[in-house]
Amino acid sequence: MEATIFDLEEKRLNEEISKRGAKRVLIQLPEGLKREGPRLASVAEKAGALVMVSADPCYGACDLANLDAKSLDADLIIHYGHSKMIEQERVPTVYIDAKAKVSVKGAVKKSISLLKRWNKIGLITTVQHVHALNEARGLLLEAGKTVVVGDAGCLKHPGQVIGCDYSNAKSISKEIEALLFVGGGRFHALGAMLATAKPTIIADPFEKRAYSIEKEAQRILRQRWASICEAEKAESFGVLVGLKTGQKRLEEALKIKEKLEKSGRKATLLAVREITPEVLMQFPGINAFVNTACPRVSLDEASKFLKPVLTSNETLVLLGEMDWEELCRKGLFGS
Repeated sequence: MEATIFDLEEKRLNEEISKRGAKRVLIQLPEGLKREGPRLASVAEKAGALVMVSADPCYGACDLANLDAKSLDADLIIHYGHSKMIEQERVPTVYIDAKAKVSVKGAVKKSISLLKRWNKIGLITTVQHVHALNEARGLLLEAGKTVVVGDAGCLKHPGQVIGCDYSNAKSISKEIEALLFVGGGRFHALGAMLATAKPTIIADPFEKRAYSIEKEAQRILRQRWASICEAEKAESFGVLVGLKTGQKRLEEALKIKEKLEKSGRKATLLAVREITPEVLMQFPGINAFVNTACPRVSLDEASKFLKPVLTSNETLVLLGEMDWEELCRKGLFGS
């Protein structure tokens, strides 16, 4: 098999199982690392444990397979690709970051010309590249930039962002003019730009290139306004309550339900583990939905849903409790 570009820490995998005396282990991997599952299982079995690999989707540390592990009588979860996010672990859990083994130097150097309009740059990344942030910072300093890295205390590492938590980016937004995201893909960079309303450049070390995502972010903002306008016509709402360990926000859902009902609309609480178009289609009498689970579902999967799926803040805009322009200035993840 082709060698992985991520450090999966096979030695530590065995050591953690051995020192904990684990007899039954569940390995949980994000989509990009699923193919490594069989190999990691073989490695882990050498520590004397029965090893199972979760084949279900894993969207982040908020999606910890606690209930699955309990039902399988597993006494240890090995969770790859994310850092610890939640405290309520029902089964002891080891987090392995899966650090990227690619150099960020080339991509960051290419980003400098795209950052020429701004002097104060915020630096963010995912857990796979936090070890390379100092190198990226040095390259920006050499180019004459002022560099700020957030340490909001909500996540494990300074400068780290995850799909639903941009506190490290938001904490420095008043000090900076633009953001540089070091990492692969558009997902996290888009989230950061929508959270801070700051111009955002991606330095992708896997593709060895740098590019702006401003046009894509503006397209999403237009889509979100259109969803709010469409939802204004709705008389019946489904308020989605996430069942995943790190996505359960029942109190928030109850508040949204109360506000919708006070506005003369009908609201039904829907408990859901996977928010998909197929799941929501089972409720034809509901005209629109409010998602209190993972906010990225509303933003990134909007085109797949036949009816509007709003975030909680967008629902406040619909109800006249928040101004759309204000929300855009604060960012779609703004409080």
